[in-house]
Parts: sequence; structure tokens; C-alpha cells
Amino acid sequence: MSSTALVKSGDVAVSGKDQLIQLVSFMLSSEEYGVEVLKVREIIRMPSITKMPNTPHYVEGIINLRGKVIPIISMRKRFGLCESEYDSHTRIMVMDVAGGLTGFVVDAVSEVIRIHSSEIQPPPTMVSGNIDQEFITGVFNHAERLLIIMDVDRMFSAQEREYFGSVGD
Repeated sequence: MSSTALVKSGDVAVSGKDQLIQLVSFMLSSEEYGVEVLKVREIIRMPSITKMPNTPHYVEGIINLRGKVIPIISMRKRFGLCESEYDSHTRIMVMDVAGGLTGFVVDAVSEVIRIHSSEIQPPPTMVSGNIDQEFITGVFNHAERLLIIMDVDRMFSAQEREYFGSVGD
């Protein structure tokens, strides 16, 4: 991952040059989000998820992906959105988060979008809803809709990242 591609609000186009960024877009509720394509290892259909006791409310459980145990996070629960039934569009995006693999349940994966860093606007200082602004790195006007760009490494505290790292051990 390029360290200058996506940064926290205020520093959107870091270097003087306009970089091409590729994002995987996905849906949660009726909103569109994007993460840097290099963070996404694979996108899979919903497998059977094994529940784990004493986990945060947004942890759905774990799965075995080709011999590797991966924690599964509900993005809806993590963002405080209402839950919905899984359907034929529901996917797990397996991403590299802080050096380990973590699966994120999303409503649907849309497409890979190529944009220039200069097209990304910083997020507003006041973000509505329950989404913590720390991991929202910018906003992009995509097909007359706003795509919210996220940095999944900033989504969890150091303690949470440590916990997810220990789940696969």
C-alpha cells in the first residue's frame, strides 16, 4: 500500500503529484464505501460462521479459509447500523488489517473504481451517525453519489487489533 495514497482529513493529495488510486466499492445499507484495492485479499460468499463466546458485539465469529482461521466482523454492527438478513449479494471482504487477515461482512461488493487523489475531498468535520471519523479518509463524488473512503487499519483500537491477531493463532 502506498503510504501517501490515502491519508486522514486535511492532507488528501499528499505529494505534489496527482496519484491514481484504485478502490473496491461496497454497500452497507444504502451507502457506498470504498477501501484501497491493495488491502483486499479476496471477496467470498457467505460461509458458515462459527460463533465465538465473549467477543465484541460486532464480531460475528470465525471462519476457516483454506486452513487459516479468520475473524469475521459485521460492518453494520461496527457502524451501529440496523441489522439485515444476509442475501445472495452479501459478501465477506477478506482484508489485510494491521498485518493479519480479517473478514468484513458487507451487503454487496460493487466494483473497482480508479480515481485520482485530487478528486478526493476531505470528510466534513462533523460526520453524522455512529461512524467514528478517525478511519474516514475522504469522500469522492461517484456517479452523483458520495462514496466514503475508509482506512480499515484505523477502524480498530490497538487492543482490538491485538485481539483479532490472537484469534487466528
